[in-house]
Amino acid sequence: MAVKVYFIGVGPGDPELLTIRAKKIIERADVIIYADSLISPEVCSSARKGAEIYPSASLSLEEITGIIVNAVKHRKVVARLQSGDPGIYGAIQEQMAVLDEKRIAYEIIPGVSSLFAAAASLKTELTVPELSQTVIITRMEGKTPVPALENLKSLAAHQASMAIFLSASLIEKVVAELLAGGYHPDTPAAVVYRATWQDELVLRTTLKNLVERVKASGIKKQALILVGTFLSSKEKHLRSKLYNRDFKRERR
Repeated sequence: MAVKVYFIGVGPGDPELLTIRAKKIIERADVIIYADSLISPEVCSSARKGAEIYPSASLSLEEITGIIVNAVKHRKVVARLQSGDPGIYGAIQEQMAVLDEKRIAYEIIPGVSSLFAAAASLKTELTVPELSQTVIITRMEGKTPVPALENLKSLAAHQASMAIFLSASLIEKVVAELLAGGYHPDTPAAVVYRATWQDELVLRTTLKNLVERVKASGIKKQALILVGTFLSSKEKHLRSKLYNRDFKRERR
């Protein structure tokens, strides 16, 4: 294996959702840095004997990149484990910038996002014909700001399938913004806490009851909020054109 840094998406929680490529790299890595506040230690169980394993929940950017740079200097392969998929709220851009500056080679290994794990837990499709063909992935503004044109109220005007990350602790503000943006109070909503973990919790409700349900559950973090008519698709018995025998196409 080439001496480089691998940013690896290890999925939403269940170690069995690791990709084959991710597992192979973890098994052979000399140094493993994993986000222990979001990733099960079981993900590191296949690490080789003697591998250096660093939990990163309490580490700063400088400390993390310091470990990486030192490891590469000593010709060690580094596996930087991220929850879900690194491409969504992975905070890897700033880490890659340091590696670019140091001219250190790296590669990104995609993983199963908690968004798709949540959809699986809900047994739903995010893009249902005639209901929603667009998925908006966003978050509520908190300590970390969002661009002015991406505030939740503005995005809500599209009435698309909405996946709201990192916002369970701000549930009252989330609902207020969605309602102000145009969602009907009876719009289906769901919250999936720790999708695919053994303690996974799924709440199904409507937008008007979302605050009450979330507060009663005690959920404050590690949860994804989903809102939109796609959550009621099974009740509407909608069919796609793909498998409609009366719809002409080149191939299925």
